Amino acid sequence: YPLAKHGVLTLNGQSQGILSVLVIGAGTDYALLLISRYREELHHHERRWPALMAAWRGVVRPIAASASTVIAGLLCLLLGELNSDRSLGPVCAIGIACTALVMLSVLPLLLLLGRWIFWPRIPRFVDRAPDGATASGGDGDGVSSGLWKRIADVVIRRSRPIWVVSGLVLFALASETATLRADGLPQTQGFTRAPDAVLGERILDAHFPGGADAPLLVVANADRAPQVMAAIRTVPGVSSAPGSVCVAPDYTKLASGMASSHEAARNSAGCAPPSDQVDPVDGRTLLQVAMAVPYDSPQASNVVREVRRAVSGVAGADALVGGQAALTLDTLDAAAHDRDVIIPVVLVVTTLIIGLVLRALLATLVLLATVVVSFTATLGVCALVFNHVFHFAGADPAFPLFAFIFLVALGVDYNIFLMTRVREEILRDELTRGIARGLAATGGVITSAGVVLAATFAVLGVVPLVDLVEIGFAVAFGVLLDTLVVRTALLPALVAELGPRAWWPTQVRCSRRGA
Repeated sequence: YPLAKHGVLTLNGQSQGILSVLVIGAGTDYALLLISRYREELHHHERRWPALMAAWRGVVRPIAASASTVIAGLLCLLLGELNSDRSLGPVCAIGIACTALVMLSVLPLLLLLGRWIFWPRIPRFVDRAPDGATASGGDGDGVSSGLWKRIADVVIRRSRPIWVVSGLVLFALASETATLRADGLPQTQGFTRAPDAVLGERILDAHFPGGADAPLLVVANADRAPQVMAAIRTVPGVSSAPGSVCVAPDYTKLASGMASSHEAARNSAGCAPPSDQVDPVDGRTLLQVAMAVPYDSPQASNVVREVRRAVSGVAGADALVGGQAALTLDTLDAAAHDRDVIIPVVLVVTTLIIGLVLRALLATLVLLATVVVSFTATLGVCALVFNHVFHFAGADPAFPLFAFIFLVALGVDYNIFLMTRVREEILRDELTRGIARGLAATGGVITSAGVVLAATFAVLGVVPLVDLVEIGFAVAFGVLLDTLVVRTALLPALVAELGPRAWWPTQVRCSRRGA
């Protein structure tokens, strides 16, 4: 609030809505990770405080790394040209930082209330033998038994066919990314229902020429205005009807009754007489250009480009082209710039953070590669669903960037949770068993967290704006894909296939079967 009050941050409905969803989803992830690890440690410690400290030490690195990755990715939005991008980054980054802080400070104190908070499945202390097994022959923590133990065994035992098949499926889905239309949405197609404004726009389009309601506005030196208008009239897509390219009328004069009432006063081009036109200001005048196409159509962007090219060739005119269609084009260009600049920076920053956490070069690159493949596969599915199921007219130009930020930053979370636990296990056991134990220990909690986060973003589906519905669907589907396929099958199978090489320079032991 104080940052927004003093103009440091810009708050809008989009950033506030996404902030709420992001904080609830990420906070639930961090809470589930800590609570699950605490439950596990209660099997190994008779007193609550040592169990809590062991759990806190086990999750503080992955939670801090996860939060740092998301925060760094969001702050990269500050590199963008669009204010919608620049405002979203720091707002959501503050939310993630506060969430991680609360989950690592306040939540642990609440967990000390007693074992009864886990009712009806209250964890009981089971003493472990020196080799790590319980006196009764099991772990007592659920890691060596249950569904996820069986899944982990299958993934390790059949690692090659699993990563090959899952990889091929993801690449097949990613191939549809080329069909995604992210070149903007006409304003009348930007809602999931038809509000009054859209109905009014349709009535206007039905009775007036397509570009009449939002003409281009050209500012040029007044002494070169005739040459500028002549150049504009040669551009395809500019209306050829009389009065389409003129010096703008002065509406103040019209309102005061000073304007001429005689149609004969109009010149041969259909423009208002000089007495009815705006007066030059500092030697500059304003021109209005009616287009033959709707101002929010892709064709209008081409017209704007051609008009700008035409007026730039008029010597001494210093002409600038604006208006709603020009604003749309500039937004598209800025979104493309933001995408091309921010996405590579996010990948570099994320790679550095994960590399510092895992301290393993190849494992870090494999993890990032699986997340990127998951992201492109999600875009492919979005293209299919948006085009053939929802029948959307397109996507906002910022959609790929927002989807990338959320999916990569949040998708990396679960892989960080998995790989940090795997690293912890392989440092005290051989490689194959360590991977299996890491997957079995984190499978339930990560899957639960993924489902919760996906459901949280799916809530955006009730918003009547197409761009937010698209972001909600993309993140929800992408998180589920990453949770159920990438983290469960592809990543652990690849790491098992690579063996000790994946963890270089960390030295790990390897059984003969995993060699």
